[in-house]
Amino acid sequence: MSENIEIRENGNGVTNPGFHIDSEDEKKNNHRERKVSYKEEAENGGPGNDVTLDISEDNPDRLLYKTSETPPFHLLLFFSLQQMLMSISGTLAITLIASKVICAGEDEEFVAYMLSSALFSNGICTILMNVVGVRLPLFQGAYGGYIIPLLTLLEVDPNKCKIRPSLQDTAVNSTNASVVTSFNEELEMRNLILNNMQELQGCLITVGVIHALIGGTGLIGFLLRFIGPVTIVPTILLLGIYVVDPILDFCVPNWGIAFLVSAVGFILAFYLAKYNMLIPVWSPKGGCRIIKYPIHQVFAILISMIVGWIVSWIITAAGGFTDDKLDKGYKARSDSRLSGIDAADWFIFPYPGMHGAVSFSTPVFLGFLIATFLSILDSIGDYYACASMSRVPPPPQHAVNRGIMVEGIGTIISGAIGASQATTTYGGNIGAIGVTRVASTSVFVGCGVLYLVLGVFGKLSAVFISIPNPVLGGSLITMMGMFIGVTLSNLRPVSLTSTRNLAIIGTSIMIGLIIPEYIKKFGSDIDTGYADLNFSLKGLLGNPNFVCGVLSCLLDNTVPGTLEERGIAAWQSNDEEEASKTMAQNYEEGKEIYEIPLPNRIKQWHGWKYVPFMPDPKQKKRSRSLSDIKEKKGFVANCNIL
Repeated sequence: MSENIEIRENGNGVTNPGFHIDSEDEKKNNHRERKVSYKEEAENGGPGNDVTLDISEDNPDRLLYKTSETPPFHLLLFFSLQQMLMSISGTLAITLIASKVICAGEDEEFVAYMLSSALFSNGICTILMNVVGVRLPLFQGAYGGYIIPLLTLLEVDPNKCKIRPSLQDTAVNSTNASVVTSFNEELEMRNLILNNMQELQGCLITVGVIHALIGGTGLIGFLLRFIGPVTIVPTILLLGIYVVDPILDFCVPNWGIAFLVSAVGFILAFYLAKYNMLIPVWSPKGGCRIIKYPIHQVFAILISMIVGWIVSWIITAAGGFTDDKLDKGYKARSDSRLSGIDAADWFIFPYPGMHGAVSFSTPVFLGFLIATFLSILDSIGDYYACASMSRVPPPPQHAVNRGIMVEGIGTIISGAIGASQATTTYGGNIGAIGVTRVASTSVFVGCGVLYLVLGVFGKLSAVFISIPNPVLGGSLITMMGMFIGVTLSNLRPVSLTSTRNLAIIGTSIMIGLIIPEYIKKFGSDIDTGYADLNFSLKGLLGNPNFVCGVLSCLLDNTVPGTLEERGIAAWQSNDEEEASKTMAQNYEEGKEIYEIPLPNRIKQWHGWKYVPFMPDPKQKKRSRSLSDIKEKKGFVANCNIL
């Protein structure tokens, strides 16, 4: 099949769409001819320029809004809200899991503070990533990898969250002993929660500095020589497997609702993936009409949670759930967490030090360090996937370095304001670009602004905390199942016919499961004579990501094998080679989108060639981009793509 494209323009290029399609009758060979008209004002303030593309093909899949374009405000708000609703369930679920491992699961007020900080952090990091980071349409959300070390330490010390009254608390007169003891237990629990949070904050800030340095110094290019898919896939895979216990806790109150939510989400996202919903819309020019849009697929998780929440409310109103707070089924009630809304403040502005001075824990730090490396490698894969989805060239090394550096800065911010985990790039929001055909970074900046607003309004954040546990459990089944599947997809460049690779992957997963289980059951066997060292070793060896990651990396770099066989060759890219293929790959924009918007005089400073996260001015002059090959006036290009 051939595609004939004719582009005519008079001016300095095109940036924005008035997207309009005039459909005609089907022509020969079952092809459909469409005209897509773009009208814009030139950057120099000249008259509008018309660009017409005549495309003859079955499904052109042109982007409605390219990376550098900004939709009208009403559409911008809608697209931003859509991206926010798609990602909020993941942040909510991870925050609630984190609240359990720092002993705050029953403290709705503190959980509301945690969620507000997480949402606020998501907003800041998303804006930074789209404005000065890699500058692709990316969302930065809570990363579950940082929960694994905390779950491990909780298993090493099962009594971590148990508070015993001290002798001073019980040494009171008989008339008010019970009152004082009860009050002190509540106060002690809050102090324990704060202590755990302060340790978590200190470790997040520390690994955030390391994260930022890896990006800012360009060290990631060196690390990618030794760490490839054979190391990453089994390590991240165990992350998904190891959250079975907290997901189980969410599902136990009512398996019926949990399976209902999971089934509805799966059906909407996959069984009905090829169908579009009929949606009534109105516009000033087109009036009222019906359009087809896969809204059920885009909002599959959100719709399934709403369905589960409604079912929980109906059963609660009908008296089908117990009202005994000690019964495991109580948390299936729709009103089991409503007290958190009353306890939450109307406005919460997360700020550094809101939970007191930060502290440090060696086992938590080492676990977070492993999660940081996993987050970096996962994000790099997401950068390339997003570039492909947005029809732009793969990000050059300076953009990747800058993106990793900004993620590290985001981790520092998360730790400083009291979020329970760092942020990372969300692949689900990248997939939405393919569905909506909207790749505008302005949309994701708007999404970040909405997250900031949501994080400041405490009452609104608390509403999400009131979601019944089985509803969250069902959504987690679908999300973590998809997470594991996406993780396995990274094995595509690896030779799975190689017994070397199969042996390394299988052995690493098996050892990564056996050693943590041994520590869980026989952790007392580790006795070095130093209590702190014992605890640190238990925390590391009980972390499946650490055990599997270290072993798989060691085996992958010591057992003989070619770069192609290991899948590392496919992860390495050559900037010059990719730049020369810009037009051949039919990209809609060039590599100029990766440049930070600075005055030309600053961008031409020769010192940037020594800064790993900035483009080399000399290399920029040699490279070709879409805008470079356009003539200033009367440009006509005829492309015949086979």
